Amino acid sequence: MKKKPNVVIVGYPNVGKSTLFNRLLKKKRSLVHSQPGMTRDWISAECTFNRRNFNLIDTGGFFDFEEDMLSQHVKKKAWEAALSADVLLFVTDGKRTLLPAEAELYIELKKLNKKILVVVNKIDTLSEEVKIPEYYSLGADRVIGISAEHKRNIDELIETITIFLPPEDPTEKKEEYLKIAIVGRINVGKSSIINRLSGQERLIVSEIPGTTRDSTDTLIRRDKKNFCLVDTAGIRKLSRTKDKREKAGIIKAKKDMIRADVICIILDAGEFPTRQDMAIAHMAHESGKPLILALNKWDLIPSESKDPLLFKQRVFEKLEFISYAPLLFISALSGQRVVRILDLAHQVHAMGQKKIPTSHLNKFISWVNENDPPFSKNRQKIKIKYMTQKQILPPTFILFTHSSSSLSPAYEKHLIRLIRDRFNIIGTPIRLLLKRN
Repeated sequence: MKKKPNVVIVGYPNVGKSTLFNRLLKKKRSLVHSQPGMTRDWISAECTFNRRNFNLIDTGGFFDFEEDMLSQHVKKKAWEAALSADVLLFVTDGKRTLLPAEAELYIELKKLNKKILVVVNKIDTLSEEVKIPEYYSLGADRVIGISAEHKRNIDELIETITIFLPPEDPTEKKEEYLKIAIVGRINVGKSSIINRLSGQERLIVSEIPGTTRDSTDTLIRRDKKNFCLVDTAGIRKLSRTKDKREKAGIIKAKKDMIRADVICIILDAGEFPTRQDMAIAHMAHESGKPLILALNKWDLIPSESKDPLLFKQRVFEKLEFISYAPLLFISALSGQRVVRILDLAHQVHAMGQKKIPTSHLNKFISWVNENDPPFSKNRQKIKIKYMTQKQILPPTFILFTHSSSSLSPAYEKHLIRLIRDRFNIIGTPIRLLLKRN
């Protein structure tokens, strides 16, 4: 995988880094909040300006919050992102004067020998541009005053970023990634699993609930396949969440299920499946995305109790409606079977794209009519004339019948199981639509 240039946004909290990140991407990818400390791990996304592809990276603030026990970790991750940069966007707040600590941070960043563009944000009007000369005291080659919120001077910023990028690689191509959303309750080990898969401490891991607030993307490559691992905030009931920033992260995590190609639900082997696990599984199932289940912390289960069949039975007694999902027994701590998440994600995504010829479907439905006739909610028999596939992801089939009645829910589940068995479809929801002909 060829390395694309990194453009990293750095600065103190609440200067508008995440707002600028979203503005440059032209979509709301990074969470924005009036309270400082919203972004903790660094967040990246592929971006294109003037046909140049690069990674745009948003970081947490370089500052210590007494109320945030993870602020040192946040600073460390921001610094790691800065070290990976080809271009640094040093963002400041134009509504106030330059802080002495910001000047010191700029000096430290200069020692990295990176190209640095000073971006004075929140310059909402022409009259406020009188504040910009102050920032030339830093010794910067280029200072640009912008308003990320109001789109002011964004085109000039984009043009300058393009100039600052390293020379273009003529072989550089935009690559496709299979997006896997890693979802689950708080403290089930989502970030630890992504760190294990990426082979580095990419994400902050802590026993403190709600450590991950915004979703973060981690790009990896395995067996010539590209994957984008989306770490999400731990999902729990909003009524139990007091921190507004954590609430925003939970809402974002739910949206990330929709933008993913595959969903991997992480369960805790020591306590499962809980009511919240069931709620998350329902959301994943309703999204229509291919699905994997991973039972983490398998290494903590006593050897005399390690009965995979018994554990699988316990999982699907409560989560019967997603029994089509493969179940892995993993340990983020030891790495046991963690890499199988990638292999299975590729397999279930392929299953979700499976197309079955109409002739095969009609041969199957002919057998069903004869050997296992469908019936409606009021127990009347329904004859299905023929069957065709409407779409993929999820595989959706139209059943043409003479009746206006719908299938009995029990029989619909049974018919879906028959379809899975006949055409070997695992790891993806299946949808059935009845149409009167």
